[in-house]
Amino acid sequence: MRDKIYVMKSLTSKQKKVARVIQKDMAVVKFPFEEAGNLCGLTGAEVLDTIRQLKGKGYVRKLGAILRHQKAGYKKNALVAWAAPAEHVQNAGKIFASFPFISHCYERKPAFKKRYNVFTMIHSHDENIASLITEAATAAGINDYLILESVKEYKKTSPEYFK
Repeated sequence: MRDKIYVMKSLTSKQKKVARVIQKDMAVVKFPFEEAGNLCGLTGAEVLDTIRQLKGKGYVRKLGAILRHQKAGYKKNALVAWAAPAEHVQNAGKIFASFPFISHCYERKPAFKKRYNVFTMIHSHDENIASLITEAATAAGINDYLILESVKEYKKTSPEYFK
């Protein structure tokens, strides 16, 4: 547990500039790190090098894209909580992760309602998300699941640590 605790030391001016830029949405352009560099007076290479430094020190855990489902053409999405037997969790996870319509797949401990231990996020280009859920259920051999359909998205932002 001790190796998971990081002592926050002062960041350099360059590290703070990069942190301010990468905590927000990055431009969807051919060279996003060059664009990020332009925003903070650095080159794209300097931005990438600084991100590697921050990651190496444990300040940045990951850098990734967030899919805006509606803008990408998805009409429906749902969080599905599956009751997978303990000895089947790893296999079920691999099966679910293999589907292109599933973007997230993770085990939850403790299990929701003491039984739903594998969670997936399923996305559909049309209104018929039920057929995708049935396909995943059949492939994994799991018939006990809860469907939580997204009705409205209120917020989708990352926390901002640097102002």
